[in-house]
Amino acid sequence: MRIAVIGAGIGGLTAAIALLKRGFQVEVLEQARELGEIGAGVQISPNGVRVLAALGLMDDIMAIASEPAGKFVRLWSTGQEWKLFDLGSVSRQRYGFPYLTMHRGDLHQALVKGVRALSPDAIRLDTRVTDIRQEGDVVRMFASGQEVATADFVVGADGVHSQVRQRLFGDDEPRFSGIVAWRGVIDARTLPAHLQQPHGYNWVGPGKHVIHYPVRSGKLVNLVAVVEQSQGWEVESWSQKGSREDFERDFAGWHEDVHHLIRAVETPYKWALMVRDPMPSWTRGRVTLLGDACHPTLPFLAQGAVMALEDGYLLARALHEYGGDIDRATAAYEAARVQRTARIVQGANENATRFHNPQLAHAEGAAAYVDREWTEERVRQRYEWLFEYNVETLPL
Repeated sequence: MRIAVIGAGIGGLTAAIALLKRGFQVEVLEQARELGEIGAGVQISPNGVRVLAALGLMDDIMAIASEPAGKFVRLWSTGQEWKLFDLGSVSRQRYGFPYLTMHRGDLHQALVKGVRALSPDAIRLDTRVTDIRQEGDVVRMFASGQEVATADFVVGADGVHSQVRQRLFGDDEPRFSGIVAWRGVIDARTLPAHLQQPHGYNWVGPGKHVIHYPVRSGKLVNLVAVVEQSQGWEVESWSQKGSREDFERDFAGWHEDVHHLIRAVETPYKWALMVRDPMPSWTRGRVTLLGDACHPTLPFLAQGAVMALEDGYLLARALHEYGGDIDRATAAYEAARVQRTARIVQGANENATRFHNPQLAHAEGAAAYVDREWTEERVRQRYEWLFEYNVETLPL
């Protein structure tokens, strides 16, 4: 079976490796003229690391990842600290794999290397697919009106602004969430020692929160800061630059550690977070979707990249286990993924409310709120079902 994967992001490359390992012919069509990923961090919880291990990439991944010893909640005003959960050795013991934090570009390069090790010419650049036509048993792909590829089956892995989704299902209806996010990557050497600790931190406060964690073996720190904003900025782009002055102004009155991190960002970026309803189906005939193309989520459960990893691996498993029977394979793939990803989208929405609760405004009430919301039992309810997910043994 000839399979075309449209989009060489995390999900598309994962699918390509998993498919190539199972003997499929794979071509990855990527619109960019050269491969590169945006400079930002990603969190890969043990359910996602399991996928990377199954792809045979762990040596490359561990050479460039960071493995935080734990995660902590800190209060926006006083800096008071609570342990969210242990990571490191505890994650390995409980789930069989570590919890990793990585530079997105490092993860992307490991996946590119994995594809090219199996098929050196599988990735085709500078090919922006704008139309898809299904004709019998063949799917034809077009760029600017010219046919550029044909395949027996097509995977739309072209992200939140997916052209494949638009061609299959029509325009989507994104709604502004009322939340704007800042991001930046910091040279860890520019920070004081206590902000270089090998932990992940989640600062919570009324209407805002801040996350930072180590990437690239601790050489860098990834910073994401989120603020509720009813209007004035609705640009959904990861490459839109903002000003450090505006960034600091958005977090006026917050703990000095937060401002130290903001001042250490060389180039801050700013993007509007949009909400899309989960899709009940991702497939039309010989074309299906994965990753952000079908279930974009707010980034408050740290599962966006991991969902793409899981999707890519399980789609390949389904196509292999059903002997290339596309109807049965895509039905099994959706049955395994649609409900889980919808639950993740909902969980991320709930975390936005949890992180920004008005009870966090004053230290006295905040302590009681955090003690209640981040008990070990509640943390397990929110995360255990995520981390235990096993793409290798899940029935399809």
